[in-house]
Amino acid sequence: MWATRRLLTGIVVLWAAAAAPPQSPAVTRMLNLFEALRRSQHGNSPRVGFSLTESELNEYLSYSLRTLPRPGIRSVTVKVFAHNYISTFTVVDFDAIERWKPGTVPVVLQPVLTGTKAIWLDVRFQVQNCAVTFSVEKAYYQGIRLPAFLVEEMIRLVAARQPEKYDTSKPLPLPFGLRQVSTREHLLTGTN
Repeated sequence: MWATRRLLTGIVVLWAAAAAPPQSPAVTRMLNLFEALRRSQHGNSPRVGFSLTESELNEYLSYSLRTLPRPGIRSVTVKVFAHNYISTFTVVDFDAIERWKPGTVPVVLQPVLTGTKAIWLDVRFQVQNCAVTFSVEKAYYQGIRLPAFLVEEMIRLVAARQPEKYDTSKPLPLPFGLRQVSTREHLLTGTN
């Protein structure tokens, strides 16, 4: 009986290890950063400053979406530019968006914006009073330019469906007591 229990425990541990996505050094660094920011936020350690490369952000986004899938989003890849400008390549589930709020996708775009499609989206963000706002600079599906108001509505719908229930019509509080976040070419920096 003891040997059987031990064997079953071993199988469960191996199965769990195989099911969990591997953690790259970038993912480990990001998780350690979150822990340091959490400790600092509660006064248990000094302020934290960080710089994250574009590739570290992308590795973490990939890991995060595998470990905690997000409604309406299949994948995200970012490019980071100077002056708080970020370009994303996001695979979006347009059928889910239409289920959540029928008519969101304009009739003229419904033949192409169905199922899961990749959208190229450029945003510029601003940080003020420990909160972030953003504006859509441009968005495309293949060669079709998408209207900013449409993309902002889709972002609002997808954000509201996340476990955190984001409301992108208002400034979003920065997590972990962050006070400043900005970008340089291929680099995201911040401090709490």
